[in-house]
Amino acid sequence: MSGSSAVSGAAPCRFAHYFAVCGIDTETGLEPDELAALYQWLEADRQGRDPDTAATGENFEQSPLKRTFKSKVLARYPQNVEWNPFDQDAVNMLCMPKGLSFRTQADQRDPQFHSFIITREDGSRTYGFVHTFYEEVTSPQICSAMHTLYQMHNAESTPSSSSSSSSSMDSLASSLDEADSPASSASSSRRAGGYDSSRDTLYVSKALCLITPMPFMHACRRFLSQLHRAVTADTAPPLPLESYVHNILYEVPLPAPGRSLKFHGVYEPIVCQRPGLAELQLADFPLAEAFTLLGAENLVQVFTCTLLEMQILLYSHDYQRLMTVAEGITTLLFPFQWQHVYVPILPASLLHFLDAPVPYLMGLQSKEGTDRSKLELPQEANLCFVDIDNHYIELPEDFPQFPNKTELIQELGEVLLSFGLSANTGAPPRTRTSPSSAPGSTPSTPGRERKTVALRQLEDDGRNGNLAVEELAVLELLQGNATLERLQALTKRTGVTVARVDALRAGVKAQGTEGQGGRTAAEEEELRNAKLNVQLREVFASRFTTMFADYEAFVIQSAPDLESWLTNREQMHNFDKASFLSDQPEPYLPFLSHFIETQMFATFIDNKIMSQWEEKEPLLRVFDARIDKARLYNVRAPSHRSSSYQRCSILKESAQAIEQRLMKIDHTAIHPHLLDMKIGQGKYAQGFFPKLQADVLNAGPTNNKWSHRTATAQRRKDRHRQQTEHLALDNDLKEKYMQEARSLGKNLRQPKLSDLSPAVIAQTNWKFVEGLLKECRMKTKRMLVEKMGREAVELGHGEANITGLEENTLIASLCDLLERIWSHGLQVKQGKSALWSHLLHYQAREEKLEQQQAESPVSQVPERRKSEGFLAMPSLRVSLIQDMRHIQSMSEIKTDVGRARAWIRLSLEKKLLSQHLKQLLSRQALTKKLYKRYAFLRCEEEKEQFLFHLLSLNAVDYFCFTSVFTTIMIPYRVVIIPIKKLSNAMTTSNPWVCVSGELGDSGIMQIPKNVLEMTFDSAFRPHTHISALFKCQNLGKLTTVQLGHDNAGLLAKWLVDCVMVRNEITGHTYRFPCGRWLGKGVDDGSLERVLIGELVVPSGEEDCRTPPLQRSPSQTRRISITSLSGRGYKPTSAQIQEAIGESVNNIIKHFHKPEKERGSLTVLLCGENSLVAALEQFFHHGFKSARLFQKTVFVWDFVEKAVAYMESADQMGDLQETAEPLGMTCQSLCHYVNSINSTPRNIGKDGKFQLLVCLGARDRLLPQWLPLLVECPLISRMYEDTALLRDRSTVSALIAVLETIHDFPITLEASLVKGIDL
Repeated sequence: MSGSSAVSGAAPCRFAHYFAVCGIDTETGLEPDELAALYQWLEADRQGRDPDTAATGENFEQSPLKRTFKSKVLARYPQNVEWNPFDQDAVNMLCMPKGLSFRTQADQRDPQFHSFIITREDGSRTYGFVHTFYEEVTSPQICSAMHTLYQMHNAESTPSSSSSSSSSMDSLASSLDEADSPASSASSSRRAGGYDSSRDTLYVSKALCLITPMPFMHACRRFLSQLHRAVTADTAPPLPLESYVHNILYEVPLPAPGRSLKFHGVYEPIVCQRPGLAELQLADFPLAEAFTLLGAENLVQVFTCTLLEMQILLYSHDYQRLMTVAEGITTLLFPFQWQHVYVPILPASLLHFLDAPVPYLMGLQSKEGTDRSKLELPQEANLCFVDIDNHYIELPEDFPQFPNKTELIQELGEVLLSFGLSANTGAPPRTRTSPSSAPGSTPSTPGRERKTVALRQLEDDGRNGNLAVEELAVLELLQGNATLERLQALTKRTGVTVARVDALRAGVKAQGTEGQGGRTAAEEEELRNAKLNVQLREVFASRFTTMFADYEAFVIQSAPDLESWLTNREQMHNFDKASFLSDQPEPYLPFLSHFIETQMFATFIDNKIMSQWEEKEPLLRVFDARIDKARLYNVRAPSHRSSSYQRCSILKESAQAIEQRLMKIDHTAIHPHLLDMKIGQGKYAQGFFPKLQADVLNAGPTNNKWSHRTATAQRRKDRHRQQTEHLALDNDLKEKYMQEARSLGKNLRQPKLSDLSPAVIAQTNWKFVEGLLKECRMKTKRMLVEKMGREAVELGHGEANITGLEENTLIASLCDLLERIWSHGLQVKQGKSALWSHLLHYQAREEKLEQQQAESPVSQVPERRKSEGFLAMPSLRVSLIQDMRHIQSMSEIKTDVGRARAWIRLSLEKKLLSQHLKQLLSRQALTKKLYKRYAFLRCEEEKEQFLFHLLSLNAVDYFCFTSVFTTIMIPYRVVIIPIKKLSNAMTTSNPWVCVSGELGDSGIMQIPKNVLEMTFDSAFRPHTHISALFKCQNLGKLTTVQLGHDNAGLLAKWLVDCVMVRNEITGHTYRFPCGRWLGKGVDDGSLERVLIGELVVPSGEEDCRTPPLQRSPSQTRRISITSLSGRGYKPTSAQIQEAIGESVNNIIKHFHKPEKERGSLTVLLCGENSLVAALEQFFHHGFKSARLFQKTVFVWDFVEKAVAYMESADQMGDLQETAEPLGMTCQSLCHYVNSINSTPRNIGKDGKFQLLVCLGARDRLLPQWLPLLVECPLISRMYEDTALLRDRSTVSALIAVLETIHDFPITLEASLVKGIDL
């Protein structure tokens, strides 16, 4: 991946930097690996003993041949290379991740190849390629030591000796080091005797290793195997081994970009090639193998988890498979790069690293016969587990799918098919399940699964029969089977042919001889792999080129120079996320909204911004060039949003480029030659890799033309650097800024592969704790800034709008962070979610305490203070346990991880997250029991800061629980509060309510008579009100309440102050102001009213909140306009016109917002400052509302009279002369008014006027109706001359304003138009 960055700059162009040999040090003899000591240390720490005094001894329970012993780097050439210092511990650990292993002549001793990678702090990488083989032990001391160990083991081993340990790390260790099952051991007879020095030959592993700056895997593999062959061959190689090692270290250059290179191994030449600057970077690990092992679908799912920066654990018995899958996935990320811990092969002594509370991509070696269910991992809430050998994966819960996943898999399948491979190997992916159906249950044990998978693949010809990689293996299997051989002979004699086997034979034979142009079968295979690799990568690259074709338009370039950008990096917004998402096709959003929050995307954008001051990062350069090229051919116009799948168009070209380079070799390196060695040096015994002559291998030739060329270039660069240094920022400081800016708390790329003293482990954990705290600060700040909207922008914090989708993403990533914090330093893992497990422990303890306290009454948890508005509501108790019970009663949530997330969302919505977690952690005895000393939750100061960051989230309102769990049943409490001043607060009629929200309505609910309640306020004045509790499916944010009664009994008139409704789970309380009568012959004669609600802020919180979006109709406005207190405030004509403009403006703005953020249109139509309110004021201006015969006249009376006049005029034929459209309009107005009048609902005159305005706005008729009302002769009787309605210019301006809302589809809430039949 960043191989190229390792070579750029000062690194000379040498193909290999080091050649090293690892194995047993005969001087120091057999030393047990630190592993045993480390486990004892961790175990002592877990049990609370002083870990440093824990005895460090050997593990006698295990058979000595199975134990791990220390390996050493026996030799390395050269001693050091200044631009790539040799990391002895890391190389030793990764060459032999499990230490030395011993075998006897009875065991299998095939050589093995694997690769590894060392990631440096700055993210640059060095690759290692290792050939491991077994060499006979000649040292008598070591043989006798092993003999003695066996005797001790036999004496010790008694059936009861195995002790069970509860530590999750120990169970992990034991699962890795379990003895092989008898089936897999080569000879079970040896098991009894073990090793006897008089009878058995002892072998020990030795590793040859090449360390290179770029991943030329095939070339290194072939070079090392030829070197090993030279040692084991019967005849000595043409030259001493030193010549070949010296040649590859000093005389073979790196191929230049876009060129191929040929150099010579011991027996045959080796060819490698490097992609050009405009091509995808070098990736030599065979992707075909990764696809074959996992299947296309599984691989795409793992790839998606990687993009979303989850924790990914690869699991296989074969180191090379781990490396192939890890490198395969990371090369597919182009143009992005994995930014977190990357350890494709996790050495056994670093197992505690699986506890890391950060995203990681790690590989763990499995032991034969170890069951997946026995593998206890510290954290699984956010883990993608990839069992490579059994071809199956386990995915985290609810993660978004990659856009166009099906089409992508289909295209990949076609590419694989064109190379004779199948895309659908691999078991279907599993999602994490609840313990009841854990993978450990019998039906799906991976061991069993592996056998069935193997059989299925052999049988199912269509699926795996054409896998060229495995044809040879199948053929060998068939040939080695005596029964099959006999059957075949029989079929031949009887004239029947077994077509499949013959075809296989022919195919394999053809493959061996098909080397066209004199290429060997191996070279042919390599070319095929390279072509397939590049085509598969191009398919993925083309997806990103399409998805991010317009990313540049959303990059925010805000800093004048690099220095100021780096210093303010954390405060800056670099990418306009909301606008970018609003520009994407709907199906892409779930994935993209998560992805643009990742570190890899942030780094990509940072690189883009820095490219204006420095050279472009190589991946970015290639990606930008591709986007420019696509624009040139106009593949996607930036304005065109489409989710249709675009296939990759350059598959052929990319494969041809590789083929041409391999057909025509650009450069041939110097041949290996005799070195200046003394006679007699360079001889060695057959079968043993000798100690090479260090003097000739530690320095390269000085007369080499390309090393000379590099040196001059280097001198030129140095001169240039010295010139620019004093102009630029001091380099060290700049580097420090760069590191901090680029890493932002994520700078731990790879654990320190050094001596693992407890101190080092503690330091690593400290880094994690700091990283978690920093991440928490960043996340909470981002959530606040995004949510606070406009004020935040005025204060200079980034962009204003946050989409509902983006908010959901931020909350999901907060849930992930909390899970990671809770799983850091766990003593014993229980269940998939560490947070939920802690909550359950807490719940159990509290419920026990509650039972004990039930005997002795104790005061409850403090309640929230009541305000006047809350007087009528019995207050909700703040209780962590109660919130847990709500979640536990939700049958929709099936898993612990899901429950933890729901609980976090609920606490966040109730503004109790910080308080609840503080309460949870206040039980210190429980925290100590569950967590190790170094855990984040036991670092007091950090924990306090963490809770403080979470407390800041109380400043904003979240509906993250209500808006996500839309199908659950929620209890609502409704309280109807009559106006206190008037004695007539009682009513004999039967009231009913219907509550509506964004997600639906409750239906009409009759309120029983006997729920009259009495409360006392602070002055002990009694108040009566009606209160009822009902349960219905989640209504979302509440918008309206319909309130009415049946007009029964003597006291049928009822003066209502307001209705309060509370969601009993989230505690959200809404107030629906009314301030009017319900009853016949009083006010406007209404028996039901539609009230518009607003969320109520509990007292004590007003000072730290964002202002509400829209207020609902307040009592004062209603009373001033209607006749209840006609002496109220009267707005001026200018204010009325302004109010109309403002209300129409708000409706237009509403439709310009993304659909998910619009809020309630009902409030804009009927609430305070709404269209209805403004038009009411308009019609009331200059209205002669004198009480004729003590009867109040309403605007609706005017409308009714005007309609009556039109209808009578129509009958008399006066309207015949009017133009046709006018006649139609006249009919529509009459029709609407009559329909409203004939509705079975008793909505009163003001309610009817409101309904007419809403229907007129919906059906785009308002501007046509206005002239009819103005022209009506009645207007002079009912309006004064100065009335706005009689001013022609004002009316035509109003018509023009109202016409602007015709472009938008206005839909009315069901509660408004119920019972209207048009």
